[in-house]
Amino acid sequence: MVEQFVGSWTLTSSDNFDEYMKAVGMGFATRQMGNMTKPKLVVSLGEDGVISMKAESTFKTTEIKFKLNEEFDETTVDGRNTKSIFTLENGKLMQKQMWEGKTTTLEREIQDGKLITKCFMDDVVAVRTYEKAA
Repeated sequence: MVEQFVGSWTLTSSDNFDEYMKAVGMGFATRQMGNMTKPKLVVSLGEDGVISMKAESTFKTTEIKFKLNEEFDETTVDGRNTKSIFTLENGKLMQKQMWEGKTTTLEREIQDGKLITKCFMDDVVAVRTYEKAA
């Protein structure tokens, strides 16, 4: 089921992302970079079931490796140290990040051949759309 997410994806639109970044506590300079950056997301699946998710941009490249349903330590692009877990629910790749008593959820799903990422923090929702790179 994770196979549908495998590939290279380019960010084509981003709605309400600045408000989401504010909600998780990112500072002004980090948000400015986040708003200007159009990252390429590269998702791959290893034979051992380890999923790699790499976000590449001119600003910064980050990579996380994880197995479904196994909590791991993640340092986010803005430096938050979180406990994160990925699950598959109804065809959606769900990511939960927990830190300092806070929780944010990222929901990724394929719609019409596009990768739609919804970012939830409290009552703020951001939507980022990626198209598969050729």
